[in-house]
Amino acid sequence: MKFGTSGLRGLSVDLMGPASATYAGAFGRYLLESGRASEGATILLGRDFRDSSPRIAENCAAALAALGFQVQDCGTVPTPALALYGLRQGAASLMVTGSHIPADRNGIKFYRPDGEIDKEDEQAIGALAGAADVGSAPAPLPASGFPDRSQECRDQFLARNSSLLPKDALKGLRIGVYQHSTVARDLLVDVLQFYGADVLPLGRSDTFIPVDTEAVSPDAIALLQGWAAEHRLDALVSADGDGDRPLVADETGNPLRGDLLGLIAARFLRAGVVVTPVTSNSGIEKAGSFQVVRTKVGSPYVIAGMQDAVARGEEGVMGFEANGGVLTASEFRAEGQVLRPLPTRDCFLPILAVLALRAERRQRLSEIASSFALPVAAADRLENFATETSSALMAYLRADPANVAEFLVPIGRPEAMSDIDGLRITLRDGRIIHFRPSGNAPEMRCYVEAETEASAGSLLRSGLERIRHWASEQQIAP
Repeated sequence: MKFGTSGLRGLSVDLMGPASATYAGAFGRYLLESGRASEGATILLGRDFRDSSPRIAENCAAALAALGFQVQDCGTVPTPALALYGLRQGAASLMVTGSHIPADRNGIKFYRPDGEIDKEDEQAIGALAGAADVGSAPAPLPASGFPDRSQECRDQFLARNSSLLPKDALKGLRIGVYQHSTVARDLLVDVLQFYGADVLPLGRSDTFIPVDTEAVSPDAIALLQGWAAEHRLDALVSADGDGDRPLVADETGNPLRGDLLGLIAARFLRAGVVVTPVTSNSGIEKAGSFQVVRTKVGSPYVIAGMQDAVARGEEGVMGFEANGGVLTASEFRAEGQVLRPLPTRDCFLPILAVLALRAERRQRLSEIASSFALPVAAADRLENFATETSSALMAYLRADPANVAEFLVPIGRPEAMSDIDGLRITLRDGRIIHFRPSGNAPEMRCYVEAETEASAGSLLRSGLERIRHWASEQQIAP
């Protein structure tokens, strides 16, 4: 088990055993010992559509009930819906999800009554879990034994997203919803239809399909392109497994970058401060009238950056990640109504902001994306790349600038470097390449920026090949 950029992650087979009860119990004890909750307090439980999620949720419920918590079942709902409901109820919550990673892995996201846990919370929960008697984990409890709050949770989230745009704001648009196995699939249809769009549900699956909105697979892009042409769509939208990362594709089926979605959302909200990781596009600073704060990758770091801005007295504070998930730390106004803070990733706000811009400008999404004139960015990852190998590579690169120069000989000459998170290298010709191990999966990620799509694609392929070649040279199995 390991805490990553957002939540606990591990193999599904392990989490279906005592491990999930151990960590859920550790979270419950942490809430009690820190005074964030008292015995008998309500705690909410949600899950995604992975085959392993119901059993893991049952394990968590049993551990929490054994500590005296009143467990309430929110069913299969998007993570931002569960988080919003928890904030409104003043209740802690757990979301059983592995987000975008394959179904042989899963995870748990933890929320205090006041929002997502931070890195200090993770350390405390991990210490309590490490000291726990794993063999004493209680027997699983079926969710049917707890009050069902799923409809109330969905309705509250639907109400929030039904007040962002004018009535019939999307009328005349034909929008496909790639439903696959995301828990956001039905709510996306409901919200878009509420705004008058002609909605076409597509690709619904009873088998879990991992969709990474930050590195959309060629197979998924082929599906989107085929549907766009076949149904003459103005846009396609989707989300990852737990509905906190958006996917928006243009009229040709090509996905828009997540950080572009975040930028459009920032403009939609008229943000004063935007907090975003170092992996977001380097052109963000020049693309708006807001202050930009850069952080490490992961929602806890973005949330910490937003909290710092609010503490300084800044107004209009929001954040987004390179995957497109948008977070808010201040109140904003939309359609004359107050949009209360939701400091956890949300896919609905950026999707609606982009579609509203499409309707307002009456331009194709591909034209809108081009109008922002951001550097062309691309990202991909090497899957099943051992954490030990990633660590060895990063240690080698950080040990000496000469190592970086040697590593990049086939690619270009380094001009400047940043190690805020991973190693981000600006080359002398202005291109950017960024190597970063995943924080929650055995993956090595590569991010690039260049002037043209062809140059970015070439740089990305070269970066991934250099990683493979280095591992092979060191005789380290990836």
